[in-house]
Amino acid sequence: MRKIEHIGIAVNDLKAAGDLYEKLLGSPAYKTEEVASEGVRTAFFRSGPNKVELLEATSPDSPIAKYLEKRGEGIHHIAFDVEDIRAEMARLRAEGFTVLNEEPKKGADNKLVAFLHPKGTHGVLVELCQDMG
Repeated sequence: MRKIEHIGIAVNDLKAAGDLYEKLLGSPAYKTEEVASEGVRTAFFRSGPNKVELLEATSPDSPIAKYLEKRGEGIHHIAFDVEDIRAEMARLRAEGFTVLNEEPKKGADNKLVAFLHPKGTHGVLVELCQDMG
């Protein structure tokens, strides 16, 4: 893993949270997008070399909606940048981690993504991200 790619924060209202983060970080979101397959709308902000992703559910049965119902707003995941996501998934499986995806899938911000089960990472959902180019 090369660096923290971003921190994902689950929010009930993307517009309200986006307005707050724009004030907090002193700049607007550089990208917003909907990932229909995951039932989520996202907004990305930069803070120096770091990124924050806000996530709002677009359907009541999406993973983010279920997370918000169970835990409320807050940090949802931490994402790490990897050079070769398939190799990293294989390495982590061999190390005993539970990888939640058989294959990487297309995520937001032009990334291939896969997730590690939080039960094996002290309660933190870990996302692996590889640039799609």
